Formats: sequence, C-alpha cells, structure tokens
Amino acid sequence: MQYFEEEKVRRLLRIDDLIEAMRRVLAEFSAGKWKQPLRGVLAQHGGFFGVMPASGDSMGIKMVTFYPSNAGTELPTHMAVIALFDPKTGEPLALMDGRYITEMRTAAVSAVATDALAGRDAKVLTLLGAGVQAAAHFEVLPHVRRFEEIRVWNHHPEKADRFAAQHGIKAMELEAAVRDADIIVTATSAREPVLKGEWLKPGAHVNAVGASRPDWRELDDAAMRNVVIVDSYEGARNESGDVILSGAMPFAELGEILNGSKRVEPGATTIFKSLGMAVEDVAAAKLVYDAALRIGDGLISGR
Repeated sequence: MQYFEEEKVRRLLRIDDLIEAMRRVLAEFSAGKWKQPLRGVLAQHGGFFGVMPASGDSMGIKMVTFYPSNAGTELPTHMAVIALFDPKTGEPLALMDGRYITEMRTAAVSAVATDALAGRDAKVLTLLGAGVQAAAHFEVLPHVRRFEEIRVWNHHPEKADRFAAQHGIKAMELEAAVRDADIIVTATSAREPVLKGEWLKPGAHVNAVGASRPDWRELDDAAMRNVVIVDSYEGARNESGDVILSGAMPFAELGEILNGSKRVEPGATTIFKSLGMAVEDVAAAKLVYDAALRIGDGLISGR
C-alpha cells in the first residue's frame, strides 16, 4: 500500500477532472448509490477530530482534524488523511494526505453548485474570507463561469488587502462587496452571521462553506429564506447552524438537482450550504489513485 504525500496529490489532481467527479458522485449520492453514515466528531483541546467513511463504487475513510486556533500559525486549521480500499475485496489500496483534497474538493463542489444554480451570465464574484478556501474558490470557480470582477472582504482588512494584491482583485467593505454580486462565497471563521439577506440581489447565488458546527452561522435568517440547497439532508439537519438555527427547510440536495429529480425555477436566489461529505473525499482520492495507476507514478516501484 502506497502513501501519497501532498506534493504527489497536488501533481495528480486535475481541477476539471475533480469538478466532473464531484458532479457525478453528488448525483449518485442523492440517488442512493453510496452508503455514508453521519460524520463522527470528537472535541479535543479546542479542536475537532472527525471520522468520515463512505462506500459506493469506491470505498474509504477520511480522518480529519479542525483546529481553529491554528490560524496564524505554521499549521493549517484543517489536516487530514484518507485511506482508500477496494470495495469488492476490502484490500487497502492507498493512504494519502487529505489536506489538499479537502481544500480542492470543497471548491469543486461549489463549482458544481454554481454551474447548476447560478445564472449563465454571472460576472461578479465576491469572496467573504481571505484564507485557504477563498484562494481555492478563486482558482476553481472560473472553470465554470467567466468573471469580469472579483471582490474580497475579510474581518481583518489587512488580510483582504494582501489577498487582493496577491490576486489582482478588489478588497471592499462587507456590504458593498455583496451588493449586486452575482455569486458570493462565504468562507469565514464566523460564528455569528456576516451575510445579510437584504444585501443579495435577486437571482444571486451563495456558496456557504464556513460555519460547519450546529451552533455556528455565516448567514442571517433573511438569507436563509431563499431557496436552500444542501449537500446532504441528514448532514444539514445535524451539523449546519445556518440551517438549524434559522429553521430553514432545505428545498433539495444538490445531487437531486443534478440528477433531475428536483428543479429550481430560473432566476431564484439560491443558497448552497456545503458541509462536505465523505463521498466527495473518497471519490477525489480514487481520482488521484487512478491517475497514478495510469502513469505508473510510484505505485509499483515504491518511489
């Protein structure tokens, strides 16, 4: 069994392939083709340790840590390892670093949601947050829409300024950044709402990827009164403070939109609440493993 360090995962994981893999696995998940229990989470020293197994045409488990206090240190806030198995025989196939997979599959799922729910003429993207997920979404979302303007806001203005200078975009105040934006990504460490529904233009689309605990929020009640799409009904009911505390009733899983079993009316203002799922991690890990098999990248020689 081979171990894939992050450098190798980065080399093998292609964004366009990852987007298509997420599109496929989300549709399969909502069609009942995968088994995935609710994420198990243990609190430890101010952080969280999660265990995320899934089985379908691939099988594996992600073990992930989330330590918010690592922000500003040399350690990432999210770290992970993914173990991949043969679902037919149970044979262990590979163990790989899961930090980069977690980062990029989250943005790829947002790209799938954006492609399915946002207007085809979307031109203005706003990033709320200036960390790892903001950077991943900055890189991935242009694969599904052509943006004429990209904005960024952060609770710490100096971080937004640095992010804007690095990527050649605009740092703006919060409300101004959201007003008239076509697509908004909330990727913050907020525990109270930062995005107000009254700021959203009709037909806007929001990818809400922060606030991953049942008592944390990024979006206010007004925002959550729009058409809410989730990755998993069960996950949203148990893990999403935005859903739980607002009393919102999700209209659909994203996979139901993708497989055609539910349809959002054109022009609707949409909220995609993304919590992340094991099926996404396992499918992404299998994508990396298959890419290594195709090119013989160390799987036989042990390099």
